[in-house]
Amino acid sequence: MTKLRVAHSIKDEGSTSQKHASKRLTAGTLRVSALSVATAMSALGLSQVACAELTWGEEDSYQQEGSYQQNSGYQSDNGVSSFTAAAIAAERGDVSALYNYEQAMSGGLFAMYPTYWRMNLDLNLQSSAAVSQFVRQYPDTVMAEKLVADYAETKAGSNDYASVRQVANLITNADASERCAVALGFNNGGDTMRAMAAKSEVWLTTKKQPALCDQLAMEMNNNALISNQDRAARLKRMLRKGKTGDIMALSSRLGTPIAYSALSEIQLNPSAFFSRFSREPASQNNQYLYMYAIGRMADKSYREAALQLDFDVKQDNQRSVKLLNDETRRYAYRTLGVQRMNHNTDDGFNAEAVDWFRNSLDNDFNFEEAEDYAMAAIRFGRWDDVVEAISKMDGETQKEAQWQYWLARAYEQSSDSNKRNTSKKMYQNLAKNNDYYGLMAKDKVGQRFDASRLGGNNLPNVSTADRARVMQDANFARAFALYNADASRAYANREWNWAVKQARDKRDNNLIIAAARQAYDMGWLDRAIYAVDNTDRVDSLALSHPMPHQDAVVRYSQSAGIDPAWAYGIMRQESRFVASARSNVGASGLMQVMPDTAKYIARNLGETYSASRANSGDTNIRYGTWYMGDIFGKLNRQPVLATAGYNAGPNNAKRWQPVYGSLAADQYVESIAFPETRNYVKHVMENATIYSSLLGRSQPISQRMGTIPAAL
Repeated sequence: MTKLRVAHSIKDEGSTSQKHASKRLTAGTLRVSALSVATAMSALGLSQVACAELTWGEEDSYQQEGSYQQNSGYQSDNGVSSFTAAAIAAERGDVSALYNYEQAMSGGLFAMYPTYWRMNLDLNLQSSAAVSQFVRQYPDTVMAEKLVADYAETKAGSNDYASVRQVANLITNADASERCAVALGFNNGGDTMRAMAAKSEVWLTTKKQPALCDQLAMEMNNNALISNQDRAARLKRMLRKGKTGDIMALSSRLGTPIAYSALSEIQLNPSAFFSRFSREPASQNNQYLYMYAIGRMADKSYREAALQLDFDVKQDNQRSVKLLNDETRRYAYRTLGVQRMNHNTDDGFNAEAVDWFRNSLDNDFNFEEAEDYAMAAIRFGRWDDVVEAISKMDGETQKEAQWQYWLARAYEQSSDSNKRNTSKKMYQNLAKNNDYYGLMAKDKVGQRFDASRLGGNNLPNVSTADRARVMQDANFARAFALYNADASRAYANREWNWAVKQARDKRDNNLIIAAARQAYDMGWLDRAIYAVDNTDRVDSLALSHPMPHQDAVVRYSQSAGIDPAWAYGIMRQESRFVASARSNVGASGLMQVMPDTAKYIARNLGETYSASRANSGDTNIRYGTWYMGDIFGKLNRQPVLATAGYNAGPNNAKRWQPVYGSLAADQYVESIAFPETRNYVKHVMENATIYSSLLGRSQPISQRMGTIPAAL
């Protein structure tokens, strides 16, 4: 199964599904008492543990070891109900009330929340000492991690780098923006070595990144450990992107300052620059301006830029003294390659992108450029170029399953028997895993995925001791209490994700299994999935790939003429089985059906559209499976195309089909122009393959994916 690493900061991830995490805690979502939580826990056979966990007394009832004991100091309003009331006070910015709740909730399981909310009302006014004290008072909690990381971001944003440095060592699980905040603190405090830790993430990146990371990259220009070679490499990317401020700063440090007026003139009329270029001296400054001009013309039309570059190169080749040096030529072609890959959906795929990247070959590719090159080469089966593109990635990236798979695919096509043998070994190594690439590799070496080896449909047995340990763990205890309290799911999910991380860091797999099993038993399936997916050595398909509503899924899938395993694959990816899931664009329910799509489905089924009915579990499954069948029929009965169409729309799925001939499905998937859809299709195909085994209808992933026909 996919082992989704915790790539994002756990404290901020509300849910595995990106479509339904509520980010704010409102009064309308807080409708529970401590008694109702205890009642819910009692229904699970956990009344004694729950009572100890959900009733908190004086401060001495809190044990650092994670054991919570009921004592004579118990007050009924000192738990979840106080959390609820304090949250409402935080929403209205009532500092006085929050101070009172801090006193009343002292020593309880949720004691940190009113203090966090009070301090968070205006982080910029807090002192680093106060934030540090909070972390010491509530060590190893997600809210301590969140407060200190948010504080570092806030202070970096207001250029208070001294405060950032004072809390930097307290941050243990930073996301990209927070890492950049810390690096900014060090970069502005003389600790240039620690600032350089973020260089690989920000220096050559050309994709959108957090504002603090853009700021860090610009400020690193003055870092003593940044060489002129580094500056020249970044300058080329900034010339391509047209980032004026960076261009001026970098060129000045390189001793070839580029004036704003020159950039502005080219921006307004790049053709005029090309007209006079041949009359200009062969200076380094003009090499940079040429790159900039090609970038601006390519922004408007990569086709026009390609004609201009080809013309200039031919003209230049006839000169005794070249005006365009080799580096300028190479990077101009790379600019065309990158820009061409940005237009695949609108203009269709074309092998010219591979040719342009091939013309740009040197030892200075950033990841985005190498990735574009690889995907273009994969699309057209240019296997030597696939090898070249992967070789341009850094060593760690090359080791990732994605690129190991494609390197093996490239070697597999070689006439060199040694490379073909290497390919087999690479497939065998990948086949040890059960993610998308592992399943694809299994098919290559003749192995079959067997769900029974990972427990099949059998839930793992959990000892009484491990079950008790779950509720003795402060982080899991808070997560379960908040879930049962029907508070904003963002808080419950954040506590859960942190609890999983803490247990994983301690390699306490038994605790993770016990917590996941308990979540599963309660119907909290998305967190059970998260727990298993975010560990290295915990495998339980019954927990990671549950099958709720099985009768409905199978019945409606069969009625729609689709594979139930595929329906489950879609549902797991869309909602993680959260029936109340809502996306920010209006998709809803287990199958995340859009309102307009639901109206279309209802009309075709001869039903009157009702939003509430369309969102309900049974109807949402029926609508979703019907729509899957509808797309399936319209897209050549090809499941990969239909999956892409379910996520990005049928028209986009068609646009990505080959114009002539057929294409291997893995090549189609890897070249899907939208990153979200590309990853979505991989996960759905992986899910469906696993579910087919669980449902007793095992089908290898390669057979399931088939071949992509030419667009009709």
